[in-house]
Amino acid sequence: MERRPEDWPELSPRPGRDEAVEARIDALLAGMTLEEKVGQTIQADLASIVPDDLLEVPLGSVLCGGNSAPGGDNYAGLEAWLETVDAFHQAALRRGGTKVPILWGTDAVHGHNNLVGATIFPHNIGLGCADDPGLIRRIGEVTAREVQACGMDWTFAPTLATPRDDRWGRTYEGYSEDPRIVRDYAAAMVEGLQGAAGTEGFLRGHGLIATAKHFVGDGGTEGGKDQGDTLCDEATLREVHAAGYPPAIEAGVQTIMASFNSWHGERLHGHRYLLTEVLKGRMGFDGVVIGDWNGHAGVEGCRNDSCPAAYEAGVDVIMAPDDWRALFRNTLEQVREGEIAEARIDDAVRRVLRVKLRYGLWDRPRPTERPGAGNGSVPGRAAHRAVAREAVAKSLVLLKNDGVLPIKPSARVLVAGDAASIQKACGGWTLTWQGEGNTNDRFPNGQSIWDGLREAVEAGGGTPELSEDGRTETRPDVAIVVFGEEPYAEFQGDRENLDFTDDAPLALLKRLRADGIPTVSVFLSGRPLHLNPEINASNAFVAAWLPGSEGGGVADVLVGDADGRPRRDFAGKLSFSWPRHPHQTPLNAGEGDGDPLFAYGFGLTYADDGALARLDESGRDAANARGGTEYLRAGRARPPYKIVLSSQGEDVLLTGPAAKTTDGALSVRSVDRAAQEDARELTFTGPARFVLEGPGQDLTREANGRLMVAVHCEVREAPGAPVRMGVLTASGEGAGDVTDRLRGAAGQGWVRLLLPLSGSGLREGDLAETRAPLFIKTAGRLTLRVSDVRLEME
Repeated sequence: MERRPEDWPELSPRPGRDEAVEARIDALLAGMTLEEKVGQTIQADLASIVPDDLLEVPLGSVLCGGNSAPGGDNYAGLEAWLETVDAFHQAALRRGGTKVPILWGTDAVHGHNNLVGATIFPHNIGLGCADDPGLIRRIGEVTAREVQACGMDWTFAPTLATPRDDRWGRTYEGYSEDPRIVRDYAAAMVEGLQGAAGTEGFLRGHGLIATAKHFVGDGGTEGGKDQGDTLCDEATLREVHAAGYPPAIEAGVQTIMASFNSWHGERLHGHRYLLTEVLKGRMGFDGVVIGDWNGHAGVEGCRNDSCPAAYEAGVDVIMAPDDWRALFRNTLEQVREGEIAEARIDDAVRRVLRVKLRYGLWDRPRPTERPGAGNGSVPGRAAHRAVAREAVAKSLVLLKNDGVLPIKPSARVLVAGDAASIQKACGGWTLTWQGEGNTNDRFPNGQSIWDGLREAVEAGGGTPELSEDGRTETRPDVAIVVFGEEPYAEFQGDRENLDFTDDAPLALLKRLRADGIPTVSVFLSGRPLHLNPEINASNAFVAAWLPGSEGGGVADVLVGDADGRPRRDFAGKLSFSWPRHPHQTPLNAGEGDGDPLFAYGFGLTYADDGALARLDESGRDAANARGGTEYLRAGRARPPYKIVLSSQGEDVLLTGPAAKTTDGALSVRSVDRAAQEDARELTFTGPARFVLEGPGQDLTREANGRLMVAVHCEVREAPGAPVRMGVLTASGEGAGDVTDRLRGAAGQGWVRLLLPLSGSGLREGDLAETRAPLFIKTAGRLTLRVSDVRLEME
């Protein structure tokens, strides 16, 4: 393919060259040892480093990635975060030699989402529906202030992806399928986070260092596969997938993150043409190109602890969360041997120092003494929550309304489904990486959708009632059913199709409609999905996306005034095309002959006729709705399946990255196999059972077809007692003894263990109601890592 760097825009990056800054960089570089230089180019994760490590290895920055927190506590408070950041800052300055303060990076992607009590904004997909750059700027300002309260310097935001296949698990991180919205929002968010270039507030006061990510093509991978291959031509890469970068650079963004994906088979972390010739050369970007979480390891010839190719391609700071120490040693040796040019290291360090000097890092006091640091009134303060509530209201998109909305506040209103769950409204990247395991008390400054509705209805003299299953003693005037996707992040959210797979909300809607109760559906999701049956069963249907912690914003639009008039109208318009059937993807405005159910830009107001003819329901993917044949992918149960730990009559549902039985006989935690937290480690110390539990599924046909349960696993500690694995049916266990197989696999790395569906103990017909495609049971010690469970041919 012919490459045309001259077709990319020539830019005027801000704040521009400052000779005084460059002279100071020259002086610093002249006094730095090679060890000090290499250290500036490596970033470690909090989970694998302690402050005193910086006395030995002079790293330039530390991050707190998903599920990394002080003391391993994802719910650590403001004081613990500030003390941790301060300890690393001080340790870096205690080291002898050239004094270069460290930077602290965090993923504040929809507010300061790692901090309990912070304001959690709608994810980007909802913000795209608001089409309001001014709102985006204010969100950036609020986020910066709340991050600064923890003494942190740097956020890995905004995401400037242009998602083109909604099967991608990161679709919700993109503002829109339309590069115009991405372009309009890029500068607004950068200026909100950093301050406006050319003003006294730029990178001062509340200003953070922002990161435009992920350069480039992350939203265009084939099949929507996270970290996959983008096969578009260069013009599409430039005009669609890179649309947000020119305005971000001209707004003064200081760092840009290289993407996990490839472009025509070449990993972006090793793509010299795009990182150096285009981004740094043609576009003139003079800040830092930072790698993503072990993203360099995907480059040919590289691994987590060694990647000369990434440096030579133009990555300035390598994010090596766990293997930073070995990477430091190896990189030193590679520079000394000439495998990495020292001039390339000098250029990378110059860029790091330039950003640190622009940020005024040497002039800032230690984190605990900075203005606003440790001020517990900053995160979640009323003014910040008001911005989030406004964002929620502006992001809602009305897809159907036969007149049931707005709701009269004097009515008797039943609220059902997931309305009380703030976790579900926030989605992934909230307190934990996957957004799992978060009870409402973890959001002390937040308000659930239920609480927002209750407040509005009670204020109007009505009677609200919460019933998760929709059953009530008193007939309501109207029912609001809140439902949607379970939280996920990154590759854990990749899908094979766009069919909504939870049968329970549809059954609830149909039951309410059968009783003659008008229904309003509020759908929580990180992407458009095929929901024709659910839309048919609703009198009104609202796409609420992932609205965050301010549920009152939903009530502001749904509940009217005393006269039944809207208090606030719907303003949101679809920033993504909505599919007509589950396999209608990619589906993008202006691309091909797609016939969406709701086109890009669609969104009703109260003045519109919101009636909708009955939709075709034949597209519902029956196999997916009943669970399909994939039960655990990348360590995560695929809906509607769940992980349950059992011991001594107690069942513990795994709802977060880790769980254990009360007696400690079985514990489960997230671990890395090939990517971040893409496997689970099961540790048995006594009698216990691990179960992948789901709805009843008829696997008779699959058994007759000689399909088997494939368990992709690694034995870390050989079993000390007999181990049985198999399926659970309504009639009991169908299992076999796998003790010898597990002992033989110990120390052999990852293996595929095949289990027959028709295990011992089953009778003919038992598989007609298979409740769990896998259970693992033992009474002794066993440590087993499992990444994937699915049906496969022998």
